[in-house]
Amino acid sequence: MTAQIIDGVALSKHIRAEVGRRAAALAARGTTPGLAVILVGDDPASAVYVRNKVKACQEHGLHSVLEKYDATLPEADLLARIAALNADPAIHGILVQMPVPRHVDPHKVIAAIATSKDVDGFSVHSAGALMTGLSGLRPATPYGCMKMIESTGIDLKGKHAVVIGRSNTVGKPMALLLLQANATVTVCHSGTPDLGQFTRQADVVVAAVGRRNTVTAGMVKPGAIVIDVGMNRNDEGKLCGDVDFAGVREVAGWITPVPGGVGPMTITMLLVNTLQAAEAAL
Repeated sequence: MTAQIIDGVALSKHIRAEVGRRAAALAARGTTPGLAVILVGDDPASAVYVRNKVKACQEHGLHSVLEKYDATLPEADLLARIAALNADPAIHGILVQMPVPRHVDPHKVIAAIATSKDVDGFSVHSAGALMTGLSGLRPATPYGCMKMIESTGIDLKGKHAVVIGRSNTVGKPMALLLLQANATVTVCHSGTPDLGQFTRQADVVVAAVGRRNTVTAGMVKPGAIVIDVGMNRNDEGKLCGDVDFAGVREVAGWITPVPGGVGPMTITMLLVNTLQAAEAAL
């Protein structure tokens, strides 16, 4: 068996086309969805992510504001800028690129963003809404993963899903979204003994730990859906995920590549969240 590839680039194009149509409909009513992206410091990876987000907005009918600040920006000044954006009716989504400099408390930053503009879905309010089944803005990466699973046409009801990783940004919300889809969910992490014991039972595996070759062919149930959220570098310096792609592809039924899988979908779902926030503001 050779797994079918879940092409994040192709799926993103399809979803972004719909974003463009919805954005045009809003523009016809006098509203252009607006996203403010704040970058503090000069982290190279963050700069690339920010550029890609801004470019995606501009290409699909959204208004984007990019604000760059020196790494020495005082925390109070950053919080004041967020407060100003909260009050700006032209801005529907606010994203502060993480990580922020060490003197800035990321929890304070996230809490400062108005719930209605929390397009990252990281706030305590957004997390609580997800846990209790209320509507709201979902974290973009898990949201994108769910769309990729949905694209396979496989119903998650009654399926066993294993999430590897327990971060607030991916692992935990991923598990909650899978539960909402009626999957039976197991969350594994660095304290889990014999990881393969769990993954070999799984119909769906989501790997989100940031360590390459965490999931190998012998750890995967034949025909399983494997979603690779990891972003790592191999010995040659090439981008790779948490999954041994070449090996696992010969066992799984569906698999996401790195690059070209979850990454494009994360930015796409950020656009969807911004659009949703703009529609809710009308």
